[in-house]
Amino acid sequence: MSDIFDGYVARKTKTTSQSGEVLDSIADFIFIAIILIIFIPLLAWNRWAIYWMSCIALIRFLSLGIGFMKYRTVSCLHTYANKITGMALVCFPVLYWTLGMTITVFILCGVASLSAFEELTIIIRTKKLDRNIKSVFALSLFRGCINGYIYKWIQ
Repeated sequence: MSDIFDGYVARKTKTTSQSGEVLDSIADFIFIAIILIIFIPLLAWNRWAIYWMSCIALIRFLSLGIGFMKYRTVSCLHTYANKITGMALVCFPVLYWTLGMTITVFILCGVASLSAFEELTIIIRTKKLDRNIKSVFALSLFRGCINGYIYKWIQ
């Protein structure tokens, strides 16, 4: 919740900065790392869950690496999917308690996979880093499709 709130306050008070965006991304990374460090040893994980989480981590590191090579800075994005993933991780204890391990892992890893692929897609496709891009649909490809539809409709 604080991750969403701090960005909202910074935008409303016009105190956003590039260093603040980088610090926010670093804080997100540390939060997720701590959550994983705490919960992975405590629970009995299926092998497929460990593989799935490892693949998600690999995609995230690939995205960071490509972003660093392209932009020469930390390139974590503040997309809606990444925010949903963070909120889903916060809900892990409740999901685990109510739905059990298998369904919880499917939900969390599914959401995390989608957000990781979205971030990688955005990093690969964009020429300029925009940490505050909301979704892959904000890319020019989507706008081009919409503009093409409007153009056909006018004709």
